[in-house]
Amino acid sequence: MTTDENIPENNTTKKKGKSKKKNRFYLYFWLIILFPIFFLGLYITLIGAGVFGNLPSFEELENPKSNLASEVLSSDLVTLGKYYYQNRSNAHYQELSPNIINALKATEDIRFEEHSGIDIRGLIRVLFRTVLLHERSSGGGSTITQQLAKNLFPREEHISKFRTINRKMMEWIIAVRLEKNYTKEEILAMYLNTVEFGSNAYGIKSAAKTFYGKATDSLRIEEAAMLVGLLKAPTSFSPVSHPKHALERRNVVLNQLYKYDFINRHQYDSLTKIPINKTLKYQADDQNAGMAPYFREFLRGELAKWCKDHKKADGTNYNIYRDGLKIYTTINSKMQRYAEEAVAEHFPQLQKTFYAQWKGKDPWGPFKEVLTSAMKRTDRYHEMKTAGASKEEIDKAFNTKVPMTVFSWKGERDTVMTPMDSIKYYKYFLETGFMSMEPQTGFIRAWVGGINYKHFKYDHVKEGKRQVGSTFKPFIYTLAMQEGYSPCFKVPNVRVTFDMPPPQPPWSPQNADGKYGGMLTLTEALAQSVNCVSAYLMKQFNPQAVVNMAHNMGISSDIDTVPSICLGTPDLSVFEMIGAYGTFANKGVWTEPIYITRIEDKNGTVLQDFVPKRKEAISEETAYLMLDLMKGVTQGSYKTAGTGIALRMPPFSLTAPIAGKTGTTQNYSDGWFMGITPELVSGCWVGCDDRSVHFRSLATGQGAVVALPIWGLYMKKVYADKSLHISQKDFEKPENKLSVEIDCNKYKNPNEGNNFNSDVDR
Repeated sequence: MTTDENIPENNTTKKKGKSKKKNRFYLYFWLIILFPIFFLGLYITLIGAGVFGNLPSFEELENPKSNLASEVLSSDLVTLGKYYYQNRSNAHYQELSPNIINALKATEDIRFEEHSGIDIRGLIRVLFRTVLLHERSSGGGSTITQQLAKNLFPREEHISKFRTINRKMMEWIIAVRLEKNYTKEEILAMYLNTVEFGSNAYGIKSAAKTFYGKATDSLRIEEAAMLVGLLKAPTSFSPVSHPKHALERRNVVLNQLYKYDFINRHQYDSLTKIPINKTLKYQADDQNAGMAPYFREFLRGELAKWCKDHKKADGTNYNIYRDGLKIYTTINSKMQRYAEEAVAEHFPQLQKTFYAQWKGKDPWGPFKEVLTSAMKRTDRYHEMKTAGASKEEIDKAFNTKVPMTVFSWKGERDTVMTPMDSIKYYKYFLETGFMSMEPQTGFIRAWVGGINYKHFKYDHVKEGKRQVGSTFKPFIYTLAMQEGYSPCFKVPNVRVTFDMPPPQPPWSPQNADGKYGGMLTLTEALAQSVNCVSAYLMKQFNPQAVVNMAHNMGISSDIDTVPSICLGTPDLSVFEMIGAYGTFANKGVWTEPIYITRIEDKNGTVLQDFVPKRKEAISEETAYLMLDLMKGVTQGSYKTAGTGIALRMPPFSLTAPIAGKTGTTQNYSDGWFMGITPELVSGCWVGCDDRSVHFRSLATGQGAVVALPIWGLYMKKVYADKSLHISQKDFEKPENKLSVEIDCNKYKNPNEGNNFNSDVDR
């Protein structure tokens, strides 16, 4: 039986039970709420501690790694080209147009200035609209900083969902750390330097150059919008491959700019109507194209050697494809362009003349091995040989017609021909090597190694060596001047005979025109390139003395000590010859030709400065006497003009003082012209790659016809460009009085000095 005393007891029990349930509810409630937070905090802490994978260190955040292209810069700071795995160049924030910054923020992260790496509002939007409501157009939640983290420290491919979540969380942590280490401006610049824009353009600097041919600070609003639009899908929205899609995407970005008040309605309406290609100047970076391709390829090899000998702070060698080096060269972009233009202007007509001479005939004549040798140097031959193909199979392949694109002076053309026919086709082409240098500094200002780098890779400036012909004669005359001869000294124009070691017969060189007799001054003899006079001087000295003189003036190639070198039989490069001829213009001091002034790392720290070697090779008086002698080559010489007189006539009509020398080798295989002015020494070789392929007459194949015009066109352009400040003054005379008389008119005795009344038949 229940009593009254039991009632409070039951109520108390009920209250206690309710209280326990309530406490248990609060406990579970807070456990449910706090545990995920605790777990998430612990998870993030463990990620930050590197339990699920290494995070970048502070040093790596300070110096994020990316493949940076090394830039080759001209002396007037024009980018000649780049070396890269990825065509990437960094731009500083100050170099960025506000238009690109605004377009990026409006499209990718409008609250960029407000968050610290993670946009909470953006994440909530993604959670509800993208995840729960499946709205694809709601956008992503990644901030610019998170995208930068992903770009700098890319995710692995083909990983599990769990590892994907880990990577995403790691990117959040990296983003926050980036925000702590860098300013907002630095993050924006870093992001734009790491993204890909397609067409092998990595980073905004490369993209602006590739698509618009301009610097990043010059991008217009619609141009910036197009580039930012590319980031979503560089291939799908390419203005080159898919202009319609690119236009639509660009206008989406413009709409974002309007939406967030970066532009007004009038601007939006006007900009969306601009065609996508109105200001497009698409030029994908191509190692085969651009300015000075032969020089850049030569430089690549030199830089590879430099990298092997120079290490970074971490002990690894520099890499021209990854380390973002800046290579400052001596090339002047304007002079380089003038040199390339001179070749392009002269060669089509010269090639036409060559074709006409060999119409219906093979220029290689009976030397069929020329074709066989060329065939064996092709990639097609090496690939078939490596694959084990028989001789019959190779011959069949080389005589089966296939589609191909070939070079012509009217532009590339698609055709169908056999590989062997293409070898024959290319054997007809004349080649060239041209170089221009400042003699006082040794700075190489222009370098043209061939007619077209894409189709003809061989460099004829440094790599190629050919017989120099009469351009070698000044070394012999220099020896004579050094030994006290005067330019007015007279020499008999008669054949000279050299006794040769048995069983060789005596050797007696002939004049090119077959005419002899009378007396010639050394000035006249050099101006007309008379072989007998060169042989006379060689006889007075000896081959070894001439070789020593050439080497002392900078020629590095081996030269046979034989009498025939007086006619120019040595094989030398344009590079060597220009360096040696520079000695005449530099008052007898040889200055090593150089092509780099300094190399900097990606931060602008100078890694090495380059200074040319110098040595006194000949006296100042000897150098001046030689200049006076060689000026006769480009002037009328009383009865007969010098071999370079064409420079004084149209289309060149040059009036400045010019010392020079033409050169033509046996069978007209090589044509040369070396020209000296007080501030520039330039030289040119013209010929075919195979010596057996050559012109058929002196009238068409001599150096004055094939090589001199390139020099003349180049210098005409150089003199016309007043911004280059190349003067047309005369060569400076030595301070001390000359020991010999160079005005041949002052000789009164007809038997001394210059006898202009001689009855020489020339």
